[in-house]
Amino acid sequence: MSGMAEMKPIQKMPLNQIDLMDDTFSVNYLPNLQSLRSSIKEIGLIQPVLLRKKSGGYQIVCGFRRVSAMKELGKSEIEVRVFEEKEMDAFQLFSLSLHENLTTRGFNAVEKAIALEKLIHRFQIHPDKVIKTFLPLFSLEPNEKILNTYLSLAQMEDEIKTYVLKEEVSRSNIRRLTGLTPEDRMAILSLISPLKLGENRLREALTLLEEISRRNQCTVREIVQRPEIQTILSQKELTPSQKTERVKKVLMDLRYPKMRQLEENFEKKRKDLNLPSNISLRHQPFFEGKGLKVEFQFETMEEYRSILLSLSQLVAKEEFREMIVLSKGQRT
Repeated sequence: MSGMAEMKPIQKMPLNQIDLMDDTFSVNYLPNLQSLRSSIKEIGLIQPVLLRKKSGGYQIVCGFRRVSAMKELGKSEIEVRVFEEKEMDAFQLFSLSLHENLTTRGFNAVEKAIALEKLIHRFQIHPDKVIKTFLPLFSLEPNEKILNTYLSLAQMEDEIKTYVLKEEVSRSNIRRLTGLTPEDRMAILSLISPLKLGENRLREALTLLEEISRRNQCTVREIVQRPEIQTILSQKELTPSQKTERVKKVLMDLRYPKMRQLEENFEKKRKDLNLPSNISLRHQPFFEGKGLKVEFQFETMEEYRSILLSLSQLVAKEEFREMIVLSKGQRT
């Protein structure tokens, strides 16, 4: 806490005199109070809360989590330091609060977004000053693109913010979400929440949805609501990984109609070959690589000879030649 705050005497304050609804200086988002409650229960409050006097009570400058934890523990009063109403302006107090929180607990991505949004829109700090002074304070690169990414995140729906925190979504994927309407973002959330998506898979899904939307001149929401996608999401017997692979297949088919046609042609010719069940002939997934893959399984020498005979006969079959050509198909 700053020297000025430490000069303030510590006093006891009834919790009912503190306006818990005044969030002027708050940047909390999904605070985890469990460890804080345990600490307070075990050894008491280590750091007094910082308040500012206002008409009819007091507002919290720094210590929202501590006040909430004390209230949940059934305490009736709390140790505080108090600033008078006109002693410091709101921006100075907010800056003080940010610095104190950074030394004690740090901020998650959404809290950084909320803080930056308040600096610009509530406290009217010029964006250049925010970029130069506050982005480095949050360990962010000082440039306009980063600032705009976090300002966009601050405006997103709470469900999206929660997903961003839970899945540790990257800034590049946050930017992809920024370009969507609220309806499309919520539709995407209903799609990606049941799936098992790492950073790369999420980027791939967002890119495919954006490209399909542009190509087919439809909304992302309309794509997500397609029956073939909703059917996959509703199948409880599928694991998240299985759902992810099947949804990707649908999106790839929608994005690359030619690939879907290649798939259908390939499958027809494979059936026409009438290969034994112990021989598998496949193309690369999504035709993303060239060439065919043959796998076979046997238990006896006789089965092995039979397999070799079947494979040697493929050379004379037109369907097999056409499958080789199909496996080189390019997506458009």
